[in-house]
Amino acid sequence: MLTIFIQALGNVLCRMAFLLVWIAFGCSKKSSLTSSETAVTAKIYYVSPNGSDANTGIVSAPLKTITAALNKAVAGDTILVRGGTYYDKINFPKSGTADRIITVKAYPGEKPVIDGSAITVSGWTALVTFSGVRYITLEGVDICNLYSSTVNTDPEGITINGNSKDITIKNCNIYNIKNSASLNNGRSGHAILAIGNGTAAISNLVITGCTVHDTQTGTSENITLAGNIDGFTVSQNTLYNTENIGIIIAGGDGLNPTGNVATNYARNGIVSDNVLNNISMANSVNVWGANNYGAIAIYVCGGAGTVIERNKVYNSDRGIGLVSESNVYATRTCTVRNNFVYNCWRTGIYMGDYLNYTKGGTKNCYVVNNTLYQNDRVTGAFGEIEGEIRLTENCDSNVVKNNIVYARPTDVFVHKYTATGSNNIIDNNLYYTTGTAKWIWNGTECTDFAVWKTACGGDAGTANGTDPLLVSTSTPDLHIQAASPAKNTGVVIAATINGSTDIDGNERIVNNKISKGAQQ
Repeated sequence: MLTIFIQALGNVLCRMAFLLVWIAFGCSKKSSLTSSETAVTAKIYYVSPNGSDANTGIVSAPLKTITAALNKAVAGDTILVRGGTYYDKINFPKSGTADRIITVKAYPGEKPVIDGSAITVSGWTALVTFSGVRYITLEGVDICNLYSSTVNTDPEGITINGNSKDITIKNCNIYNIKNSASLNNGRSGHAILAIGNGTAAISNLVITGCTVHDTQTGTSENITLAGNIDGFTVSQNTLYNTENIGIIIAGGDGLNPTGNVATNYARNGIVSDNVLNNISMANSVNVWGANNYGAIAIYVCGGAGTVIERNKVYNSDRGIGLVSESNVYATRTCTVRNNFVYNCWRTGIYMGDYLNYTKGGTKNCYVVNNTLYQNDRVTGAFGEIEGEIRLTENCDSNVVKNNIVYARPTDVFVHKYTATGSNNIIDNNLYYTTGTAKWIWNGTECTDFAVWKTACGGDAGTANGTDPLLVSTSTPDLHIQAASPAKNTGVVIAATINGSTDIDGNERIVNNKISKGAQQ
């Protein structure tokens, strides 16, 4: 019995010793983590027009400039900018980290304005610059009033370049970025310009919830992604009253001419849930002349792997373009799906090259489940009707399916200009007009549907002449009524092609059925 008692006592003592060691180790570990966490506690710096850069940046002693706050901030810090006007340019000097982003944002309930009216534009000048920095968010700031009339200048609201990545521009309001020089003197500007011109691709670039309006960008665009950019999201933005192209995803042969051809193009991104209205050269008739409606609202030009979905484009020159104005890069492997495009001056959806100009072409793209309504309000550059869907030169292996095309009384459903290009598939659409049905294939006009099907070698599963029963043609409201012949009569290609949600964010394919047009 004594032996058993001694053994039991020994076991108890051993367990107590182990417990004491565990407690000591645990306490030591906890103390170490607390010390480490304290060492990297994120700070908040406050900025106010009434502050001083000699202050510490606390809420009761704010800094005066955003630049001063950025010079103090390190990874994980936040800069809250009070309402008011700031007349300095912003250049982000350092990066955050993946788990400790640097954030510059509006103080809750207030509107800070970065104003360029006191800045002289020389060459390419931006109010906000991200160059070779990473893991940064800019949120809720107005960026405006940067003007130039000088030869070969480019005023920009925001510029992103170099080896930047993980940059988010959120809920910013960008306006009055204007170049008033003549076209001969290099009239150009950008609201947001991202050029992938570093040694690595710009990736995880997010532009969301922003408003871009009342700009004069000349021969350039408003939101531009060009060059070596791999992975981006341009979503839930509103663009209106702009002089030229709204959103462009492009090859870099223009803006980054020395880039590696293998990677010098924007790719693998999403342009979704944006609203674009009055994207038009007609906003500067004194510059572009009358009847010059060449601006494309959403444009992939030599880009690749881009999904354009759930956007609403209206009252613009042209709606959505998968076009190449490059001899180096085709526009390829892109999908345009579940969009509303209506009341544009010229074509609704445009594919191919500019006629007699370039040879890059449009390759392996899908145009599916869109609703087009009464575009082609004016004739094209050659006095022709461009068509609700326009194919110019060098279109190869593209698919056009499940679209509702509601044309004007005098209009063309599909207009293919030349015999260049091959293996394009057109089928399972719904065509309707109160006037004369018309198609043009390889320059030959067809007013008989049977002749059209023979000419294009497709459209066997298409409905022609049946009213799609839109909710309203006066508003217009391009949703379909419950009794619409478009309801559940489309063809399911694949969720990766048709998309997972329709124009309203509802399930796109239900019980393996899909409706024609943008709404399920």
